[in-house]
Amino acid sequence: MADAIIIGSERSEIGLPAGMEVLRRGGSAPDAVEAAMHRCEDNPNDHYVGTAGLPNAQGVVELDASLMLGSTRRFGAVAALRDYPHPISVARAVLEQLPQHCLLVGEGAALFARECGFETAELITDESRTMWRQQVAWSTEAVEGENTAALDGDHHYRANAVELIRRLAPHAEPWGTINIIALDTSGEMCVGVSTSGFPYKYPGRVGDSAIPGAGNWCDLRAGGAACTGRGELAMRGGTARTVVDLLASGHDPAEACHTALRDAATLPDAFRSELRALALTPDGRHGGAAGQAGSSYVVMTGSSTGPETHPRRAL
Repeated sequence: MADAIIIGSERSEIGLPAGMEVLRRGGSAPDAVEAAMHRCEDNPNDHYVGTAGLPNAQGVVELDASLMLGSTRRFGAVAALRDYPHPISVARAVLEQLPQHCLLVGEGAALFARECGFETAELITDESRTMWRQQVAWSTEAVEGENTAALDGDHHYRANAVELIRRLAPHAEPWGTINIIALDTSGEMCVGVSTSGFPYKYPGRVGDSAIPGAGNWCDLRAGGAACTGRGELAMRGGTARTVVDLLASGHDPAEACHTALRDAATLPDAFRSELRALALTPDGRHGGAAGQAGSSYVVMTGSSTGPETHPRRAL
């Protein structure tokens, strides 16, 4: 019997206790990921996922999410989903109820969510609307990150975002990602990813969170990995899959994440901003890496009294 463990990216600490409670009861890894992610998606103070997420250039919140099982590499995802506050649950429904497909987007994802009976909700809040308006102003903080310093790419992105917002004339009516990886007592592993994506994005933009191999990859032979940050880089670098491939070749989790991020850092990108990676192995080893120092992730085991913070390795 495996020792249960659940790990998550920054800001997942609000959900990890719920996920660990599922695991302590003998529940499954996908049940734990979904329970934990629900708490994150419902957190009104988190403007990177679910309700209160920051909107696109037209002022509309569009959500991406995915779920992947390590034993079978089955994958379910939704992208550019509007009006449904728990995209992780819709993604799981794709995985379990629509096995002929892996990914649904836009109106099709919303149609499927409606057919499954998921409830709709107003996703934008007064606070996220205000933040959206303020964030187009010049800032020294990263566009998508954990209060880290802005790079040239962040400033370039903001300048282009302002131009896009003006061009699309948003109505009066805000960007990031949460990763959660769980290993249950049966030995099953599940990686879940949920996000509202980059703020001010072009409507319909899909990031790495919904793309297998980019922002999410899970293979029980080696481990699971997920990414946050500049999703376009993770898509171009196949970063989550690269991390797991490196685990398979003998790298420890932090080293695998660091090596994969270093590879992605070689890609030319005028809009470059930070990318992060997180990994867990089937024997419970974990680690993460980030583009800047001071980044962390959180962990809970069966004996934890609360989420425990661990540093990520910096590039």
